[in-house]
Amino acid sequence: MKLILATLFVASASAFSNTAFKPRSDVKLFGEYGASSTSFYTTTEKQDSYASLADILEEKCKDEKLREVITDMLNACADITEALRTALVTVEGSSNTFGDAQLSVDVVADNIMWEAVKDSKVIREGASEEDPIVRDVDTSGDGEYTVCWDPLDGSSIVDNNWAVGTIMGIWGKETGLIGAKGSDQKTALVALYGPRTTVVVALDDGTYEFSYGCTPEGCQLPDGTWEPWICSREKIQISEDCKIFAPANMRAAQDLPGYKELIDHYMLNRYTLRYSGGLVPDVYQQFTKTQGVFSNPTSEGSPAKLRLAFEAAPFGLLVEKAGGKTSDGITGNSILDVQINAVDQRTPLCIGSANEVDRFNDLVVGKED
Repeated sequence: MKLILATLFVASASAFSNTAFKPRSDVKLFGEYGASSTSFYTTTEKQDSYASLADILEEKCKDEKLREVITDMLNACADITEALRTALVTVEGSSNTFGDAQLSVDVVADNIMWEAVKDSKVIREGASEEDPIVRDVDTSGDGEYTVCWDPLDGSSIVDNNWAVGTIMGIWGKETGLIGAKGSDQKTALVALYGPRTTVVVALDDGTYEFSYGCTPEGCQLPDGTWEPWICSREKIQISEDCKIFAPANMRAAQDLPGYKELIDHYMLNRYTLRYSGGLVPDVYQQFTKTQGVFSNPTSEGSPAKLRLAFEAAPFGLLVEKAGGKTSDGITGNSILDVQINAVDQRTPLCIGSANEVDRFNDLVVGKED
């Protein structure tokens, strides 16, 4: 129903469009029976075999310790996947640092993440969005990395059984977190828990996607064995142009004429609305559709909610590694250039296809290239 409403929303705007829409040649659109021709369907074909996580990391991640921390975090995502399949979504009876009531699934996911970082031999510090304090977890003294995570992004939509996710940014001990920038990250991971569990990971030469829970129907390796994680997308590339938009914080359009003008542009030019209110699915679609823009400006009446270390910086690294672009929503520069001065630092954000981020900077920020 949500997708139908979104399609109707965009279709209604086409009635007063002044610009003819020419679909991209590499995206298949369906328009039978009066459909709006604004749905983007996958063109990905099944492969005969898929590379394993270990094989991809060995080839695309030179740092052996970084391979280890990536594997540790993917194992945590697997555990969260299994927990979400059985956990009821109820109020836990506790609250986080900000006074927000914690859900049972928030607590489960956060506990799994803490157990993972404490058990890891290469992690020295951890920080959770639920309790934004950097804590020492290095019992051996050999830890190399600081891991910051949002254990379950999308708490307000998880009771609907909509897609949610885990976001992780990983910094080295030479910078730690405070005083570092997003560009100092060694890697970043974002897990999407939907009908399937997939995770995008920043590696040496780009952004890769790994899928969890392989079955004989889809993911046999060349030697006939099966792996829990296989590489489902290699070196993802986000196109410079797009026709998919995800506009967050639309209340700010009441205060920012430029944001209202930007949304009007999307509507008049028949962009497709794909917005759930969950940061992970709303940005993750850029990796699967290889296009899209997510915008979250702020105003005096609608202040920033996104957290720089836990959300914006990790996604920024993944999108820029895939050829996309980001804006800090203030200067128009990359979100990866913003210094982290507090664990819970907030920020506006625009992220996605480069030409659309430029349009955001032009209309909302007032920055010209």
